[in-house]
Amino acid sequence: MAFKGTHNRTAAQIATEIEDVGGYLNAYTSRETTAYHARILAENVPHATEIIGDILQNSTFDEDEVEKERAVILQEIHQSQDTPDDIIFENFQQAAFPDQPLGRSILGPESIISQVNSDQLKKYMSDHYTASRMVFAATGGVDHDHLVKLCETHFANLPTTAQSEAHPGTYQGGQHVDTRNSEQMHLLMGFESLKQGHPDYFTLAVLSSLLGGGMSSRLFQEIREKRGLVYSIYSFNSSFRDTGLFGIYAGTAPDKVTDIMPLISGVLNELEGTLSNKEIERNKAQLKAGLMMGLESTTARCEQLANHMLTHGKPLTPQNIMNKVDAVSSDHILTMASKLFSSEPTFAAVGPGDLKGHLVL
Repeated sequence: MAFKGTHNRTAAQIATEIEDVGGYLNAYTSRETTAYHARILAENVPHATEIIGDILQNSTFDEDEVEKERAVILQEIHQSQDTPDDIIFENFQQAAFPDQPLGRSILGPESIISQVNSDQLKKYMSDHYTASRMVFAATGGVDHDHLVKLCETHFANLPTTAQSEAHPGTYQGGQHVDTRNSEQMHLLMGFESLKQGHPDYFTLAVLSSLLGGGMSSRLFQEIREKRGLVYSIYSFNSSFRDTGLFGIYAGTAPDKVTDIMPLISGVLNELEGTLSNKEIERNKAQLKAGLMMGLESTTARCEQLANHMLTHGKPLTPQNIMNKVDAVSSDHILTMASKLFSSEPTFAAVGPGDLKGHLVL
């Protein structure tokens, strides 16, 4: 709705003004942050900064536009529910963090979307879109001091103090099984991991990479390459302000679930005594190469800067990150695995049949 018109611009003017100079304007919401972002030529930085400031401070939230956008979001919810490999991640999050904000769908339930009105949106923005909660980041052809002056000018009307604090996330673990008629079974299993900024974060990153970070990873080699039991299998980690969630995803045929679960358990349990320096160094190299190649994109670099500011209060240099990755040892990895896999597990499944008896590690 922030793009649907302000006191200074119509929705059409917002779109055309940025595209008249060949730019791009959009936004996205994650579990704990919302980002408004523009990509423009260096000479148009002042104009893009002014437009972002306008939509974050002067949006009108016209009721007719709210009704139109409500219909669009309800369609988006229905589309998500029709996509098993999307909805399983929502179910997984809900099972790990039940009855709390961190476990709720980003899109939200239809019952709430159907009732949201203009006044609620205005209050939400005034309560949460405050200077004390906001980071402005930029990369590319931009001068820092000039950008600071632009922000002072174009964000001067932001409230300075947040009216509410985020509800802390507490991992609990559990199961969520969604039985439906589909050709493939989607599985997710996981454990509590580390919060943002934790000193062992890069140890966890190396562990996740060697377990399920690529074609040479243990899960991929053992379950897809050797046995052909899955089309897709990988591991990932999501870190939040208070806690984290480590997960393993597998997409397979329904009759292969009983074969896959013991194999995943075996991969997780056989780390001790089988880790080699060569394997560790290969996964460190993958992480560092991914970091350096990501820096070639101004968009990725900008997101990284903003996330560093939110997490650490300062940007981390690429060399600083690579030093942290290089410092990870086999002892660090084994200690991390022991802690990680001793937490209460979380399981989610979407597909045909009764799976509850098979979701064990």
